[in-house]
Amino acid sequence: MKSIFSVFQKGLQKTATTLSRAISGIVSGETAWDKSTYEKIERSLLEADFGAAVSSRLVADIKERYDLGQIKTSEDIFQITRNDIRTFLSKNMKEPKRNKDGPTVILLVGVNGSGKTTTAGKLASLWKNDGAKVMLAACDTYRAAAVEQLKHWGERTECHVVSSVSGADPASVAFDAVQSAVAKKYDYLLIDTAGRQHTKKGLMDELAKMTRVIAKVMPDAPHETWLTLDACTGMNALSQAREFTQIASVTGLILTKLDGTGKAGMLTAIQQELKLPVFFIGLGEQPGDLQPFDPEMYSDALFKV
Repeated sequence: MKSIFSVFQKGLQKTATTLSRAISGIVSGETAWDKSTYEKIERSLLEADFGAAVSSRLVADIKERYDLGQIKTSEDIFQITRNDIRTFLSKNMKEPKRNKDGPTVILLVGVNGSGKTTTAGKLASLWKNDGAKVMLAACDTYRAAAVEQLKHWGERTECHVVSSVSGADPASVAFDAVQSAVAKKYDYLLIDTAGRQHTKKGLMDELAKMTRVIAKVMPDAPHETWLTLDACTGMNALSQAREFTQIASVTGLILTKLDGTGKAGMLTAIQQELKLPVFFIGLGEQPGDLQPFDPEMYSDALFKV
């Protein structure tokens, strides 16, 4: 059985390889560093989508350490950057809420194609394997394919799926799901919602309605609202997250498809700007490739130990 760290290493390999080649090439040789050296290091971090703010802070620390004689090789840079990123990300970490008096209701939101339905299925698989009783709610009633996809995950994970006819009111499906999850004493209810752009007022109003309806059954629900972001969109994901969190009551992030990009630094950029915890990351296609986010494993995999 592969270790969890090996999942992180494999999933982040594209970004790690890009960073390793770029930084090793910059600092090779005996030539003393000058302004252009730091600009090249910063450029390599920006190209991995760490963002301007994070990249600038990392380079400032590298320069200070170099001036103190603490950097001799590229491995020294990797060690410093690894530790800095781990520190940045750890500040906003927290455990997801758990409802002790009934099911924990989690709303999955995001734009089309961000991986909400697949994430719902993988979360169900993860928690079911841990012994939890998980229910899924197919509230993307506009796309028959989304409902069928979630039902497939339900069969695969042996988790019950609450659904309705195509075009049904998503809020009514969510209402029925919460009632059922409460009555049947489920541990988790994962609600898969339709993909929506923050600019589509009707869809955003619908999301607000869904939240109000859920609260009629459970006043403190949903307990979590997680925004899924496709890492392959790079810094566009930051723009999505920035706008989405202004409208929806997002409590945490899930970054999907990190294995498909060489720009996995965007996770750090997004988390640093929004100050929201990253709860899970997608590092491959298999259920086991969705992992709880770990700042240490993430930074160690990016800047190889």
